[in-house]
Amino acid sequence: MVTQDFTDALISIVDKENVDDSKAGRLVYSYDATPQFQSMPDIVVSPRNTKEISEIVKLCSEYKVPIVPRGSGTNLCAGTCPTEGGLVLLFKHMNQILEIDEENLTVTVQPGIITLEMIHAVEDKGLFYPPDPSSMKISTIGGNINENSGGLRGLKYGVTRDYVLALEIVLPNGDIIRTGGKLAKDVAGYDLTRLFVGSEGTLGIITEATLKLIPMPETKKTMLALYQDLEAAARSVSKIIANKIIPTTLEFLDQPTLIAVEDFANIGLPTNVKAVLLIEQDGSSDVVEKDMKEMASICLEESAESVQVAGSEEEADALRTARRTALSALARLKPTTILEDATVPRSEIAKMVRAINEIAQKYQLNICTFGHAGDGNLHPTCPTDIRNHEEIERVEQAFAEIFAKAIELGGTITGEHGVGVMKAPYLEWKLGQEGIAAMKAIKSSFDPLNIMNPGKVFAKDNRKRVVVTK
Repeated sequence: MVTQDFTDALISIVDKENVDDSKAGRLVYSYDATPQFQSMPDIVVSPRNTKEISEIVKLCSEYKVPIVPRGSGTNLCAGTCPTEGGLVLLFKHMNQILEIDEENLTVTVQPGIITLEMIHAVEDKGLFYPPDPSSMKISTIGGNINENSGGLRGLKYGVTRDYVLALEIVLPNGDIIRTGGKLAKDVAGYDLTRLFVGSEGTLGIITEATLKLIPMPETKKTMLALYQDLEAAARSVSKIIANKIIPTTLEFLDQPTLIAVEDFANIGLPTNVKAVLLIEQDGSSDVVEKDMKEMASICLEESAESVQVAGSEEEADALRTARRTALSALARLKPTTILEDATVPRSEIAKMVRAINEIAQKYQLNICTFGHAGDGNLHPTCPTDIRNHEEIERVEQAFAEIFAKAIELGGTITGEHGVGVMKAPYLEWKLGQEGIAAMKAIKSSFDPLNIMNPGKVFAKDNRKRVVVTK
């Protein structure tokens, strides 16, 4: 419980200017990018180092005050909404690159560093950090790690967890531990590094991370394949992978998304087609040239209307930037935007696209679909209005059926956005009661007082399994 004694103790740890319990200050951190979950914290604190975080955690443990670690608030599953009040922990003072190690190909950072700032810093050294979430201009590395964020390059290079080598973590009792290291091999004990990646702040607070870097690719090329048939575009994705070509990026945008993005970005995207694939390959010049020709042929075989190769890096960058603005563009259409990330095996993309369209028609909704089709991660997005309670109910029913269909096709309820509060009621559909029990056992062993981001991942009430019908 946040009392005056608690507040005074916080001030003694971090100084008065780093503690904010004003209504205006708390309001700023009462929501993230997820609609419908706004909740006021009791207090907001900005520590300056790991030692201060350890002392804060010990204090919260003593007073049983919930702690919500927060990055930039781009979360899309309400994972950083303080739904049970308590203390929001900010990392604005802990935003430095501590080291770029060119011998070991690593970068060590504090959690508050902006993702794109770090990417630019390592690229200045001729090195490459592949994870590139669409929010990377504003998202933090700490947030990326807590959510195990993906990105456009995830198909070829993997997601955040594939690049986390070592962590410094403050545990819920205030202990400080270090996991991993600058090592190519390490099998000493449980893999705690991977356990904390994607744990959504429910097991501890990440205060430092060492990330793997790779050499910068020699060259890259980008192209757009245009389609008048959604399923033909989806089939092209499966066929490209089946032909053992792994492009850097293989993105899908349907016509409603294209129209919204072009209206927002004004870069000359085609809006008279039903879908496009944004395809990019990087590597050595000869491999890139060969793969691009093969992928263009596959797209044309699968009824692509045309295939257009970007004529310059500026044009290619405009296409990538336009794709990253999809959520922002769609958010302009209605007061509320609900974006999800149902994920299926790549071979099932065509079936999933068809199912999303059928479910949208069934519930009389406008669902725009885009996403990382190459790794099976689609983002069905519904522009709506939270004030229209009847429509919101249909939106929730539609997304429940979309999750159920994804699982039926061998997929999952979230590929990169996390579980948080929004997806928690559906987690049992994916893991079963036994899987939930195993996860709860891990959570309670680390956090017996349940002060670390409580109310996230584990739902108070699980949804009854939906049976999808046409």
